[in-house]
Amino acid sequence: MKPDWDKLMAEFKDSKTAVVADVDCTAAGKSLCDEIGVRGYPTIKHGDPNNMEDYKGGRTLDDLKKFATENLGPTCGPNNLDLCDDESKATIAKYSGMSTAELDTIITESDEKASKAESDFKNFVEGLQKSYEAASKKKDEEVAAIKSSGLGFAKAVKASKAKEEL
Repeated sequence: MKPDWDKLMAEFKDSKTAVVADVDCTAAGKSLCDEIGVRGYPTIKHGDPNNMEDYKGGRTLDDLKKFATENLGPTCGPNNLDLCDDESKATIAKYSGMSTAELDTIITESDEKASKAESDFKNFVEGLQKSYEAASKKKDEEVAAIKSSGLGFAKAVKASKAKEEL
């Protein structure tokens, strides 16, 4: 994927409205990656720098280029109200009327809820994994017991009888 990403960066290097870049999350970019929620590599994020979203599309150059061309650039927000629908404008107006402390509270509470949802999901998946491993082990033991009870001989005898009947 890296060669395709490098080509995409080259194609957008002179863009006045879109940034395509990469960050080394294991070195100097670690704090940025932590801040925007990078949890695995490679991760592609897009959107407003203050509200990055996970990219879920294809990873080929064509997929990346199509997405970038259609989706990168100015988006609805406090600095681009002309790109917003009435509902988004109302939401921005509501938050614009709040103090920084009120916004901090809302953001912190929302981030905590999102972290809890992530944690709950991770615990759920771990539980599923343990259940899967236990069921898989039980299945393997049952199949082994069936095979060791003489199944192979039963099949061999049946094949032998089939040859005799010919």
